[in-house]
Amino acid sequence: MNLESLAGELRGFVGITRKKQIGDLMQFFPIESERIIASFGEDAAVIDDGEEVMLFAADGIWSKLMEVDPEWSGYCSVLVNVHDIAAMGGWPVAMVDVLSINDQEIAKRVLQGMKAGIEKFNVPIIGGHLHPDTPYSALDVAIIGKAKKNAVILSSTARPGEVVVAAADMDGRAHPRFSINFDSTSFKDRKTLLTQLGSMQELGEAGLVKAGKDISNPVLLGTLGMLLETSNAGAVVDVDKIPVPPGLDLASWLKMYPGMGFVVTTRPENAGAVLQIFQKRGLTAAVIGGVTAEKKLVMRKGAEETVLFDLERECVTGIH
Repeated sequence: MNLESLAGELRGFVGITRKKQIGDLMQFFPIESERIIASFGEDAAVIDDGEEVMLFAADGIWSKLMEVDPEWSGYCSVLVNVHDIAAMGGWPVAMVDVLSINDQEIAKRVLQGMKAGIEKFNVPIIGGHLHPDTPYSALDVAIIGKAKKNAVILSSTARPGEVVVAAADMDGRAHPRFSINFDSTSFKDRKTLLTQLGSMQELGEAGLVKAGKDISNPVLLGTLGMLLETSNAGAVVDVDKIPVPPGLDLASWLKMYPGMGFVVTTRPENAGAVLQIFQKRGLTAAVIGGVTAEKKLVMRKGAEETVLFDLERECVTGIH
């Protein structure tokens, strides 16, 4: 596959296209509180709490995932929320959920998956709401976390001249019934996973990263596009430098949610220290490109280049 064909596939990838309407919603939610440090465009809202901050996030599980594998969807509802808090340099505290069900067998399997996630990541669900008689099945989870105020990692603070680092756990496999999910967590012990998640907290407290996000459903380059959009910046990425798990090709990997992964920016002189922290915590990391002033995400392979997102003319989320 040539570079332009790959870019075309990514632009049309559902994990990316589903984000485009987010910016349109912001006009309905005015923010007037002085305690809100950061909100839309971040993996979690940041709320002033003295020397620390509260981190508040929520995720709804895609209906297609619930239809394919209810237990996996329940597990992922915990996984993705815990990652949102970790991406901000914080630690999770507790979750609440809203479960809407029209099939008790689906409900049982969803709850079994949630229980597995709770036990795996050691974050309790302490309340929520149940709709036991809806004509559909849906799951939404909200999470609260904490972070040190001077160690919060935002996704809106990338600046030209910084390098882009991608990090992910390569030890996993494509989910057998949902091929755009890469499972690197369900078979690992709690200590290993919490060590991996803690990489962002260590980076934040050391002041080594300038911006960051967890790699979510828009996958690596879509997530980077979201980060650049909120930072009013661009980047050039060398796709040959992107680490790929054994047995997968680049095109497949670039359309997979990685299970455990982050993308960050850092000053060039700090790149080695960032890579070292990710690697000692069990993640494969590499410098894959650099942040630019031109608001375009450019993919490069050898002498070939193509623009994945022209952020002057189009949006990933519509949040600037």
